[in-house]
Amino acid sequence: MFLRLKARAGYWLARRLFHWSWFVRQPRGWHWLEGQFARMANLGDIDAQSFYGHILTFRGVGLGAREEGVRLLRLAALAGDGKAAYQVGVISLAGTPSKAPDPAEAARFWAIAAKAGHPLAEIKLKELSTDGPA
Repeated sequence: MFLRLKARAGYWLARRLFHWSWFVRQPRGWHWLEGQFARMANLGDIDAQSFYGHILTFRGVGLGAREEGVRLLRLAALAGDGKAAYQVGVISLAGTPSKAPDPAEAARFWAIAAKAGHPLAEIKLKELSTDGPA
């Protein structure tokens, strides 16, 4: 209980410090932020999985970081996070170095995103059904 509370407090502070560019540019500061984000994501916090998954997917260094980011986004999407589900749909349609493009999977995740209220998911579903599988 205490460790979860400590992790939640650290994550809350890290999210606030993330907006201070001078702190993020410091290697030790960034390392600390990443540790807080990773800890909460590993504890199963859906918001942390989505947030850190987006960071790793788009700003992570190396293929391993991108793959971990996609994994975290997928976990958050399956838990009902609309933003993560939309992004997993985009990634599924584009494909990754380890996985071929999959329009059916993209449609599945966009349906989750649309159900969660993501504004672009419905549009993407219509485009996909109009264009058909690529």
